[in-house]
Amino acid sequence: MPAKSDREYRDLYSVEAIEPTEESAESKRVSGQFTTYDSPYMLYSMSDETADYEMWEVVDHRAFDECDLSDVIMQYDHEGRVFARISNGTLELDLEEPRMTAELSGTEIGRQLYEEIRGGYTTKMSFGFKVADSAMNREVIDREGMKPLVKVTRTITKISKLYDVSAVSLPANNQTSISARALGEGVISEAREEFMAARALEIHKAKAIARAKLLSMEE
Repeated sequence: MPAKSDREYRDLYSVEAIEPTEESAESKRVSGQFTTYDSPYMLYSMSDETADYEMWEVVDHRAFDECDLSDVIMQYDHEGRVFARISNGTLELDLEEPRMTAELSGTEIGRQLYEEIRGGYTTKMSFGFKVADSAMNREVIDREGMKPLVKVTRTITKISKLYDVSAVSLPANNQTSISARALGEGVISEAREEFMAARALEIHKAKAIARAKLLSMEE
């Protein structure tokens, strides 16, 4: 599926079937965690001859406080048919956890997806969202005997729209990895330029100090 440029995707999370009881024998419910709060996860990393670079991301526990949740849907790999949705009561969100619960018994494809999740063929999920506000923190970590680590942490403080929660075919499908990698490459590229500029300035200052010491010795 072509990446939608107005949203981001993450697929770090799990989905599982809820076993029906005698009272709900016809129920086909699934539940899954669609993100985590205040727990950093690494989005992207790279290295060059001078340093290692990492981009981390964390979702603030209040990021969904003003989020538009008016008609979130459940899909498969963020495309095609809708399996459940907020507006008809077949999809529920618990933002305290945060988790989603979906009732898939309403359609044939929904019941099929339930059996795939129940059987362990589909175990991961993702969500599509739009960020309204975030903060970046950059730090250079010196590591003895190793290249320095340039670490960028993005804290998502406000999500303006949650589009979908999706069961996904692979732990990292093409859609989500393209989204995260594109973001990571851009952020790390900026951090690398800043690091290289600072490193060049340090070298320049060190050379200037060395020259000044040499001149004073000659005098």
